[in-house]
Amino acid sequence: MMKKLLAGFTFLLISSMPVIAQDDPEYRMEIGGGVGLMTYEGDFNGSILSASNTAPTASIILRRVVNPYMAFRFDLGYGKIKGSSKDAQTFYPDYNTGIYSESAREDYAFSNTMIDLNAIYEYNFWPYGTGRDYRGAKRLTPYILIGLGFNYAHCADGWTDLANSSAYEDAATSTFGTPQNKGGKSVFTANMPLGIGVKYKVGERINLGLEWIFHFTLSDKLDGVKDPYRVSSSGIFKNTDCYSNIKVSLTYSFWEKCKTCMKDF
Repeated sequence: MMKKLLAGFTFLLISSMPVIAQDDPEYRMEIGGGVGLMTYEGDFNGSILSASNTAPTASIILRRVVNPYMAFRFDLGYGKIKGSSKDAQTFYPDYNTGIYSESAREDYAFSNTMIDLNAIYEYNFWPYGTGRDYRGAKRLTPYILIGLGFNYAHCADGWTDLANSSAYEDAATSTFGTPQNKGGKSVFTANMPLGIGVKYKVGERINLGLEWIFHFTLSDKLDGVKDPYRVSSSGIFKNTDCYSNIKVSLTYSFWEKCKTCMKDF
């Protein structure tokens, strides 16, 4: 008799406990934007997070969610890369730097418009969701990303190839004079974005993200000067300009996934 009473009490206790159902929908797409800071990393930067090489940036984001672990996205960004030869802790034949300066050389500074379009793959460390849409999903998850992108930079004064420039040598001082800009004002190149981030599910459809991405480009002309050491270089990612983005994003989820469908796509 005692066993029956105990079993009945246990059944009533379990049946009265709240049951968390997987009743939130999953969504296939997200759209939104991001704002942050773009930092130039090249021949004329001082440090990786130097304020003098940093400018605001903004982007439009379209994300395709494959499953709670993976997503692809397109990211269209706009910003500026800026810097100065005075920030560089090295020696350049034509420019005054942070460690070497004389009247025969000039100070070089730039602030060039940058537009980039990136296709990015994201991998979440934990399944991402509200917890009521996918069993075991977490509202907060870190992620890594990698991708392929394309860049357009507008150099206001044109770009210079110092390894093949017509700058003259001053006989009196045995130093190089001011080089002449020989290239155009537009620079097109490709880049490889690589970064880390964290995302948080604010609500069923609202997503908040924070990420840090490095963009390794194939061009040494984004800052307006190619080969400032006057030594020609070639090879993928060899002596090329880079930049990084620290960005906060907000996206809205849409296109509800069929609950009875087994395919991610």
